[in-house]
Amino acid sequence: MRTEAQPIPATLLHFVFFVSGFSAILYQLVWQRSLFTIYGTSSESVTMVVTAFMLGLGLGSLAGGALSQSASWLLPALFAAAELAIGAFGLGSLELFHRVASITSGTSGLGVGLAALALLLAPTVCMGATLPVLVAYRIGGTRNVGDSVGMLYFANTFGSAAGCVAAAHFIFGRLGQTGAVQLAAGANALAAACVLASLLYRRTAR
Repeated sequence: MRTEAQPIPATLLHFVFFVSGFSAILYQLVWQRSLFTIYGTSSESVTMVVTAFMLGLGLGSLAGGALSQSASWLLPALFAAAELAIGAFGLGSLELFHRVASITSGTSGLGVGLAALALLLAPTVCMGATLPVLVAYRIGGTRNVGDSVGMLYFANTFGSAAGCVAAAHFIFGRLGQTGAVQLAAGANALAAACVLASLLYRRTAR
């Protein structure tokens, strides 16, 4: 019989989801800027890019809802895997976007939408999956749905807000787009490392 480890503290989960929200907004801002530079800022291209991003997040939420049915001990590892996958994609994203642009330049609005969807689907699905996975883990420890959802959503939204402010006042001006995605990937790695380290410590200390 598997012995359950002690749950990861709520404070740590809130911190890592703050970091996750910080990195996610940086990616969104950088990727949108990059794709708008490549495909232009017509109303059609803007709509397609934003739609692709939001569709990926929505599909990720559905996927995360399905994954949240997994055993409680597995959920933090799934969250960490999603963060690492996002970071890995982020590091190569700008080069990938320009390679795809060289193939799809001059396409119609539909072509822009399909290209944006293909580029953004995998990372945004991972982003969308993180909330339901962490919520399920917190509910397993507290049995309080309102507190689990509300506090995690607050931490993630606060992280996104902090990321917006930092991007506008420091990150883009000092680091540029390449530096911004590297910072975001580092934040993903930090979130994953914190969760995995806490999970490992609590299993070995039980």
